[in-house]
Amino acid sequence: MTLSLILACIWVVAAALVAMLPMRHQFAPGIGLLICAPFLLAFLGYQHNFWIVLLAAIAIISMFRRPLFYMLRRLITHNRGTS
Repeated sequence: MTLSLILACIWVVAAALVAMLPMRHQFAPGIGLLICAPFLLAFLGYQHNFWIVLLAAIAIISMFRRPLFYMLRRLITHNRGTS
C-alpha cells in the first residue's frame, strides 16, 4: 500500500472521528480536514491514476456537501451583489 493511500485512510478515520463530535466542536477540525483534502488528492494523483482521485474526490464531496454548498452559495450571492 502506498503512502498516499495510507494517508487517505487516516484522513477517512479522522473525518469519522470528527463526525462523532458534538456539532459545536466539529468546525475547527472539519476545516483542517477540508484544507488538507486538495493536497491529499494531488498526492493521490501523483502516485495513482485518475480513477482513484475521482473516487476520493467524490467521497470528500459527499462528506462535506453541506459546507461546500454553503460556501458556493455565499460565493455566488457575493459575486451577484458586486456587479
